[in-house]
Amino acid sequence: MPRYARAERDALADLMLTVGPDAPTVNEGWSTRDLAAHLVVRERRPDAAGGIMLPPLRDHGERVRRRVAARPFAELVAQVRRPPIWSPVSNPLTDELANTMEFFIHHEDVRRGGADWSPRDLPAGLRSALWRRAGPLARLALRRFPAEVYVQAPGHGQLSVGRGGEQLRLVAAPGELTLFLSGRQRVARVQLDGPRELVQRLRGADLGI
Repeated sequence: MPRYARAERDALADLMLTVGPDAPTVNEGWSTRDLAAHLVVRERRPDAAGGIMLPPLRDHGERVRRRVAARPFAELVAQVRRPPIWSPVSNPLTDELANTMEFFIHHEDVRRGGADWSPRDLPAGLRSALWRRAGPLARLALRRFPAEVYVQAPGHGQLSVGRGGEQLRLVAAPGELTLFLSGRQRVARVQLDGPRELVQRLRGADLGI
């Protein structure tokens, strides 16, 4: 069985070492060092990882992440590459489910953080895996958007999300949809058709999960 989470993790770790700790990422204000620290906290500090999703824990999580970010960069990358087997999100039972999309996104955060990049030709299995995750991601990201959004990945499928009313059509390969729906509209290569005001609103919406 292909292990796309493992492949994306290793590729991200290799790229981080290549570009160094101060390279920009798609995440505004974050360098590769900041991103590496985020991943280490997510997998190794359950007490602080909750701050990624839960506002009451955000300040504690950010304090921990900053302390972690002060460690030597090579150490951080080594911990990203080899998560602890006890981690609730990275043990052998959960790794592929929890990390395929996570590490694809963060690999692209580093790849697309600079000026010279182009979309990768992803393996068919990875495209399918990302499409399977696109439905829940779209329903979460667009559940309150004031239109009916038809999300389409040619060759994979389509779904409809949003609050209804006027219609938009969002078309792209699964990887590009994943980036768009996770709040990375600026670097996602998608086709977006519909009323101009709604198109602009969706391109600028805060879709970060």
